[in-house]
This record gives sequence, structure tokens and C-alpha cells, in this order.
Amino acid sequence: MSTQDNREYWLRGPLEGIPALLQPIAHALLQARDEVTKTLEHFPDEKLWEKPAGSASVGFHLQHLRGVIDRLFTYAKNEPLSQPQLAALSLEGKPYEGNETVAGLLDAFHQQVEKALQQLKATDASTLTETRGVGRAKIPSTVLGLLFHAAEHTMRHTGQLLVTANVVSAG
Repeated sequence: MSTQDNREYWLRGPLEGIPALLQPIAHALLQARDEVTKTLEHFPDEKLWEKPAGSASVGFHLQHLRGVIDRLFTYAKNEPLSQPQLAALSLEGKPYEGNETVAGLLDAFHQQVEKALQQLKATDASTLTETRGVGRAKIPSTVLGLLFHAAEHTMRHTGQLLVTANVVSAG
């Protein structure tokens, strides 16, 4: 008989292969993934782009969750954003082919979380304080600063998505 662990990820212990200092980042990303997935389990595609009281839509939050992880983890690798990344950024908040359904957006988010976890596993803890530039202006941050902000920003938008999904579903 198997039992599912319903505790939040940070209470489940260390994740295999993730450096100790990066565990909280991995825990936050996995927690966001699970909460978003559970909340949107029966969410209808036709409500994906509704903006209650002018707030951001569930679709926007799903696109932004994937995008922010992608962009900040790219900067953490000391790489500039690619043309596809910049194009995706310009389309956040709009339905487009492959990103117009709950299932498609959830799949893209799940893939991005998995990619982020793999990057965390490959991150050398001795590089965490190294400077990395953000954006075209190359505003200075650190590897750890970027990875932490990706997790923090993900949780912020997860909370907004959960509230928006509940409001839209109730209406």
C-alpha cells in the first residue's frame, strides 16, 4: 500500500541531487507546480483568458510562470535571452498556437519546472555568489539571487493564479 505525502515540499526533506543551498528553490518550484495543477484540474479552457476586475488572466499567469523561470534561469547560466524567449515574453497574456488551452499551458509549465530542476542539480554551489547580468542593461545580480527570485516570483504568481481561478470559476 502506498501513501501519498500531502505535506508541503519543504517539509518532505531534501530532494536527491539538488545542492543543499538550492533545496528551497526546488521546493518552491515543485510546490507551485502541484498547487497550480490541482487548482486547474477541471478549469475550463473558455475561462482561461478572463480578466476579473481587470486583473491578469489565468492564461497570463501560466505563461508568465513558465517564462519567468526560463528567463531567470537563463541569466543564472550567464546567457542572454534568445529570440524565441523574447518572442514568448512579448506574447505573455495572449493566446497563441500551442498556448491557448489549460492542458497546453500546464504542460509547458511542467516542462519548465523539470528543466529548472535539472539546472539546479547541475549548479555548482561555489558559483552562487558570482555576478550575473540581468536584461539588456546587464543589471548586476548573482546566480543565487536569480534562482531565488525565480522561485519567489513563481510563488507570487501562483498565489495570484489560484485566486483568479477561484474568482473566475465562481462567476
